[in-house]
Amino acid sequence: MSTKQDKINNFDPSQPGLADGTIFGLPFTADESEIVVVAVPWEVTVSYGAGASEGPDAILDASFQVDLLHQEFPGLWKQGIYFDAGAEHWKSTSDEHKALAQPIIEALENGEVIAENEALSQSLKTINEASTKLNAELKERVLDWHSKGKKVILLGGDHSTPFGYYQALASQYDNFGILHFDAHMDLRIAYEGFTYSHASIMYNTIQLPQVSKLVQVGIRDFSEEEVGVIKSTDKVKVFTDTDLKKAQFEGKTWKQQVDEIIELLPNNVAVSFDIDALYQWYCPNTGTPVPGGLSYEQAVYALSRLAESDKNIIGIDLVEVAPSETDEWDGNVGARMLFHMCGVLAKNNKLNVGEPVRF
Repeated sequence: MSTKQDKINNFDPSQPGLADGTIFGLPFTADESEIVVVAVPWEVTVSYGAGASEGPDAILDASFQVDLLHQEFPGLWKQGIYFDAGAEHWKSTSDEHKALAQPIIEALENGEVIAENEALSQSLKTINEASTKLNAELKERVLDWHSKGKKVILLGGDHSTPFGYYQALASQYDNFGILHFDAHMDLRIAYEGFTYSHASIMYNTIQLPQVSKLVQVGIRDFSEEEVGVIKSTDKVKVFTDTDLKKAQFEGKTWKQQVDEIIELLPNNVAVSFDIDALYQWYCPNTGTPVPGGLSYEQAVYALSRLAESDKNIIGIDLVEVAPSETDEWDGNVGARMLFHMCGVLAKNNKLNVGEPVRF
């Protein structure tokens, strides 16, 4: 029986990934992998563009074409990255409850009061119960991987999906912060009546007493309600895209801005990355695109800077990648962002990722 070292010795990272391998075509089992990517193909409460539940599969498919010699983390692949497709019923449950949610959303758009419609009220209750169950199942799954010594990255799905992940972290850490890259604040309270709406993820998250700080980066779309939430707490600090770009236009470097952002975070940090934090051309099919944003290079620089800091990265999630029926661009960008995130998590957690390639 071959060992992990045997597999490392016999695997050629310069060739295409193994078709029967795990994510990125790697030859390792879950036991042999330091990092586990848990997929959550869920998008029940999407209120605009759809497709986020297809994101994990699109990223998995695209990952086999990613070159494994990462310039910053050339030895990353040797640590092992394993793809956990999630519970078998998550996708079908998402599809079923998404169908229940659409009439509710349409009724609200028509000015109807859901509480006055018995059928829609029951559907809303059913959806909220299903989302609560997902959170509990995800929390248990993440804790199981942690108990086996694995570093876990969550791969959504819409932005509601990481809440069970944060609950798992909250059961293990008394104090941690969230570094949140997004076009949206996601601080709406039970948006459209859905307790665990994708637009409510960060409101729900800051209710966890263990979450002491939420630092939001790249924000460019928000509501009056969300501004009210921010003004009611000292937990949240926002760096809007407008303010970041204005400072850059007037001479402040991205390095200076990133260092300021990182300094605001507590020692333990989880990263939440909504792909729509990037310029729209990187993620043309994401559900709620907004003009402006970060470049891919700005984003990976910020993540690398965090990896090199004295902060302790305890988790990462990547959400809202939605593939196209006509091209693989979204999945391609998502796969490369995920690979970089694996390197960031590995390096920050003192795993051997090799020395950067210099030319």
